[in-house]
Amino acid sequence: MEAHGRTSTRRALLRSGAYLATAATGLTAAAATATTAHADDRRRRRAAAYPPTHWIPASTSNYRVSSRPTSYPIDFVVIHVTQETFPDAMKIFQDPAKQVSAHYMVASADGYIGQFVREKDVAWHAGNKDYNNRSIGIEHEGWVDDPKWFTDEMYASSAALTAAVCDRFGIPKTRGHIIGHVEVPGTDHTDPGPLWDWDRYMSLVNKA
Repeated sequence: MEAHGRTSTRRALLRSGAYLATAATGLTAAAATATTAHADDRRRRRAAAYPPTHWIPASTSNYRVSSRPTSYPIDFVVIHVTQETFPDAMKIFQDPAKQVSAHYMVASADGYIGQFVREKDVAWHAGNKDYNNRSIGIEHEGWVDDPKWFTDEMYASSAALTAAVCDRFGIPKTRGHIIGHVEVPGTDHTDPGPLWDWDRYMSLVNKA
């Protein structure tokens, strides 16, 4: 989580697909093409709906309305850790004075996902305007120095979310494009920290 246009203390967040096969047998070439296009559209919409997320809107003062990926390409997913609880972070994202938000946050106990900013809009999470413009920010409930917060449920839910985001926008599922907040140029943050299991996470993303 990153304040936009000011320095503020980090707070935290909340605790609290399949391919559609197309039978082309007996169809004309034109009909088969149309059916395939329809299947692709259905697959994209199903990917967009998985995993389940819950809309909890941030204050409109804490992000910028946009029309991505038309206005900016979406090239990165940025992984954060919150340093506080989900309810407190939710209050921060909904406080118009805070100037901070993320697109999503994932709870520790059960992998619950709250969505605070639409993907088309620019959340203020990375502390770098260019990266904010071109990324999706995902916060994770917990503390960077306490790995018990990084539960199986959190890893699985977050990885499914990241995989779906990458599929929607054509983002390569690599460490060059799925990065930690610490890897954003100019940041002074260390999350998700050395206890975040990147090997495990990337394996889950690529299997999702």
